[in-house]
Amino acid sequence: MRKVGIIGLGHVGVTVAYTLLTKGIVDELVLIDQNENKVMAEYYDFIDTIGRLDTDTKIKVQDYNELKDADILVTAFGDIKASVEQGDRFAELPINTKNAKEIGPKIKASGFNGIIINIANPCDVVADLLRQTAGLSSKQVFGTGTFLDTARMQRAVGQAIGQSPRSVSGYVLGEHGDSQFTAWSTVIVDGQSIDNLVEEYHLDLPKLDEQAKSGAWKVANGKGYTSYAISTCAVKMIQAVFSDAHLFMPASVYVDRFGGYVGYPAVIGANGVEKVVSLPLTKDEDEKLTKSATMIKEKTENAIDEI
Repeated sequence: MRKVGIIGLGHVGVTVAYTLLTKGIVDELVLIDQNENKVMAEYYDFIDTIGRLDTDTKIKVQDYNELKDADILVTAFGDIKASVEQGDRFAELPINTKNAKEIGPKIKASGFNGIIINIANPCDVVADLLRQTAGLSSKQVFGTGTFLDTARMQRAVGQAIGQSPRSVSGYVLGEHGDSQFTAWSTVIVDGQSIDNLVEEYHLDLPKLDEQAKSGAWKVANGKGYTSYAISTCAVKMIQAVFSDAHLFMPASVYVDRFGGYVGYPAVIGANGVEKVVSLPLTKDEDEKLTKSATMIKEKTENAIDEI
């Protein structure tokens, strides 16, 4: 019995729910949102969908007690409008600090002891706040982090050289936000280091890095939010947990060296974060990572003081 809870049914949360439902990935869904009318509207839309699917999913709403035996909980609460208007994911920090303060204890009280995958912004800070307020371990709580930003880098590089983004490997590290960066020393295209392709394809690496970083705003400024790509990332993480895939990916994870969460490669499996993998970086990349992680930790500590 595969059971997933989703807290926050905005554009992202509901897209995750729809994907899990229509792909038959879960047996039970628990949907929770502060807007009762929104939850009930989505509930009836979903159960009307089930009659035309090849799989069946039980859907329950607005009951934290139902999280007790859930395997995975996706947190997607927040106010994307605040981030889009200010062009900064940290615009949602006051909102989601309050949400974490209210929601974390409810998760804990429910008896939930599964895996939390956080999407709520700022992703790295909120993941840590939920870890602490819900009383879970750092292995049990991680976020989508730079998993999506890495996909945006793959898209940018792929477009620049006329290749599929799936032919590009490597990592965007750090904050899921302005201080993120592409670790170009890790980027490989068709088995070749990106450095070997710069001259041939006239690649402007800083420009490609900026395209990855600004990808969210290109989408959000056009339609007011992002949804499909980030939801796809979350669903892939859910499947990695369910299948105990031990999938190596960049995610928002707790890194002991920094004493907090940051976008960094990890192995994701049935226990959540199975292992955080030490990645060899250049001196410049390591300095950028340290700077980003330090900023995130400071923001987290300030938010904890408010809680």
